[in-house]
Amino acid sequence: MVESTSEIKPKPIIAVSEFLDTESPLIDVRSPAEYDKGHIPGAINLPLFNNDDRAAIGTKYKQSGSKEAVELGLAIVGPRLADLAKELNQAAPTAKLRLYCWRGGMRSNSVAWLAKMIGCEAFVLDGGYKRFRNWALTLFGDPWPIRLLGGSTGSGKTMVLQMLAQKGAAVIDLEAIAHHRGSSYGGLGLPEQPSVEHFENCIALRLYRYAGRKTLWLEAESAQVGSCRIPNGLWQQMQQAPMVLLERSKSERIRNLVETYGGQSQQDLINATERLSRRLGPQRTEKAICSIRNGQLDKACAEILDYYDRSYTAEIQRRQLNCKAGIVRVDASGKSLETIAMVLLQLRDV
Repeated sequence: MVESTSEIKPKPIIAVSEFLDTESPLIDVRSPAEYDKGHIPGAINLPLFNNDDRAAIGTKYKQSGSKEAVELGLAIVGPRLADLAKELNQAAPTAKLRLYCWRGGMRSNSVAWLAKMIGCEAFVLDGGYKRFRNWALTLFGDPWPIRLLGGSTGSGKTMVLQMLAQKGAAVIDLEAIAHHRGSSYGGLGLPEQPSVEHFENCIALRLYRYAGRKTLWLEAESAQVGSCRIPNGLWQQMQQAPMVLLERSKSERIRNLVETYGGQSQQDLINATERLSRRLGPQRTEKAICSIRNGQLDKACAEILDYYDRSYTAEIQRRQLNCKAGIVRVDASGKSLETIAMVLLQLRDV
């Protein structure tokens, strides 16, 4: 007996929030190129078509129409249905999964049909990845209770944020998401940066998870973290958010920087320093590079910090002129990360 259309139709989940909150493996059935450009965080890629297949089907659609494109798609995917079924089984040990394609159309519904044939319950995101992207971009414009953590280079802001997160605070570590520390040296020793689109997706999902929290901690950043640009709606709110400014002695900051970058190759450190040469000036650049070559990273840091400190002081002065929200200074010198985190969590007025 042939199943009716209603019996094999997968259950759609219209709201993005409901789709995200469902507890089951998340499958992106778009091509690898689409997935690499950006995807819903946590999704694994089980493409119905590879990059070349998708391009060929698109060309066929433009040249010959929908019917011929569908026939080509069936011819391409037919031989690999068995392998795809095995991949779905491996991805969904509980026999439930979530699926999406670009617009929640033929690709995701076709894979959902296959999932049903092998006994998996499939939930398809209505509107697909396109709807998720629209949802994410809208989220950045919503008001968020942001509190910025600032401080001069080497003051340990990232480590303090990590400790705040361990203490249960709502934290979005933009540098961790961007795989970049936000300076000329920021990408050393870190994985390749995500696309700007995927950077936005990861931030959006974290914002959603923290909806309803009274305080959301972010590090004070430039508009761009390496090649990743902070979404404008969020960036504008960061510019008007209250700030907690960590203050540490220069010797502690140098020690933190040496611990962070000391494992990098001399040549990588020299290349990063040369990128700053126009701002450091020729004499300071040469002194810093000479110190790096001699293994004296503390002396190199001391030379380089002069530029970063001047830039940071100017930024704080600009902020005081243009931002109505206050700045609270916290002396972090000689204090443990846990002690600093507890001080920050007890702050009331900023």
